[in-house]
Amino acid sequence: MSFWNKNGTALFDGGMGSYYAEKFGHQPECCERANIEYPERVERIHREYINAGCDAIKTNTFGASRSGQDCDEETARSIRKSGFKLAQKAAEGTSVSVFADIGPIPHVENEDETAQYIDAADDYLALGAENFLLETFSSTQAPRMLAEYIKKRCPTAKIICSFAVAPDGFTREGVSAALIKAEMESDDNVDAFGFNCLSGPNHMVKLVRELGEFRKPLIAMPNAGYPTTVGSRTFYENNADYFAKMLAELAACGAGIIGGCCGTTPEHIAKARALLDIPSGGRKSYAVVKPAAAIEPTENRLWKKLESGKKLIAVELDPPANSDIRVFMNGARALRDAGADAITIADCPVSRARADSSLLAAKLKRELDIEPIPHMTCRDRNIIATKALLLGLNAEEVRNVLVVTGDPVPSSERGVIKSVFNFNSVVLTSFIKQLSQELCCGEFRVFGALNLNAVNFDVQLRHAQDKIKSGADGFLTQPVHSERALENLKTARRELDAKILGGVMPIVSHRNACFMNSEIAGISVSDEIVRRYEGLDKDQASELAVSLTTQIAQSMADYVDGYYMITPFSRTDLICRIMDNIR
Repeated sequence: MSFWNKNGTALFDGGMGSYYAEKFGHQPECCERANIEYPERVERIHREYINAGCDAIKTNTFGASRSGQDCDEETARSIRKSGFKLAQKAAEGTSVSVFADIGPIPHVENEDETAQYIDAADDYLALGAENFLLETFSSTQAPRMLAEYIKKRCPTAKIICSFAVAPDGFTREGVSAALIKAEMESDDNVDAFGFNCLSGPNHMVKLVRELGEFRKPLIAMPNAGYPTTVGSRTFYENNADYFAKMLAELAACGAGIIGGCCGTTPEHIAKARALLDIPSGGRKSYAVVKPAAAIEPTENRLWKKLESGKKLIAVELDPPANSDIRVFMNGARALRDAGADAITIADCPVSRARADSSLLAAKLKRELDIEPIPHMTCRDRNIIATKALLLGLNAEEVRNVLVVTGDPVPSSERGVIKSVFNFNSVVLTSFIKQLSQELCCGEFRVFGALNLNAVNFDVQLRHAQDKIKSGADGFLTQPVHSERALENLKTARRELDAKILGGVMPIVSHRNACFMNSEIAGISVSDEIVRRYEGLDKDQASELAVSLTTQIAQSMADYVDGYYMITPFSRTDLICRIMDNIR
């Protein structure tokens, strides 16, 4: 009886990488090369899982790519071919099915990941592979592309796509399990889909129950649990009895294909097999979790004004570099009283630590009752920290955020400070919009940055379109200080289906103009404006700043939904005068 026609629940093997390391003392990253260096070890492990009672085994090729093994294509191909043949040899004479295993290919500069996926698929198809497991992905793009390619080459191939979803229901790239389910169920090239890795069995049971009913076969392969690191070694507790019971619960929740990921040994699989072979599997049915009654979301005053067609004014204030926020709060109060609709707060600009933008946003909302727009960078926060921050903002009724990738760490400090970029602004935008769907207190409106001063503005427009596709609601532009920037703004108005707040920033001196031109990325001041500041004292420069900025704001009025005003050197007095002129 074939794997796909099996009655009841089909059982996969366990975690080859972690078990190989446990048996032979090598780290899991090394196990794919064992296909060509220690093939007898790999075959022995396959046989152990088969003897434990599994219905299918994965080839030991999860990371068998040029980028994954840091090798040439010939070596990668040898690892794949040997891995497939070893699995076939181990399964020979049994009813166990062999699945060609393809994992995500790590990004390496100047390497084409798509070509590497295709190379792997071609190798397995040439060897006669009929079953494919595309596993541990964090987004749907690569597995969907690969599934389509394989089906075109071999329409009878069976393809399972599996995704690494954390206990909070999101992948490392911020893709929700609910979105994965929707895309996989609508993709005719995918025969079964589900989840593996990152989550232990209990959390995976909860995830499957919360997702409700499935229209395609579901695979669930949790980790043995959560590991402990001792020195450079990673260990999983021996919990085979508990793990087997939880696999049975997964089957009761609707998973027709189950198995194990990291930390699961032949013992885990054997005990799961024994439990599944009991009539009814010793299992009970579990009701689908029903969501709690919805809470009426609070109103987003900022977005309501934008949709009404009224011009909105958002003013940026730099957060302080210490814990004394009196100047910041007094400035925000003055701006509110002068008619500002929102205060935007930078997130550690120029990669220097400042008071947290989200905490300040919550304080502004509570104490001054003004709408804040905290900037949120992709730098130095992983997906868990980002989600926690967003949940806190939502609880504080902060509904608007500006998403930017973030400034890199200065090169002089890279030896002691490390940048962390788990995603870019497009991915973070998508994550926030998906998260909004499960929040009870109100949807986030996401703004992106738009550089009107870019030399190649077409690239900026394409990037902005990508952000819109990911859910961006609007854009805050860099300041306009040249005819080129104004023309680019007009183009953006024509091309982008989103709200636009045009950037304006008063220049307070000749030195300030030169500094902005030379040292602030994304800002370009025309030579004519720079010359007009030459020889002016502070008062004269201030008057010129108010006059010029007012003219710039008026020149862009027909092409924006509002203004994004950047306060230089805490000079809120200038911004208040400009706002009065604009109104």
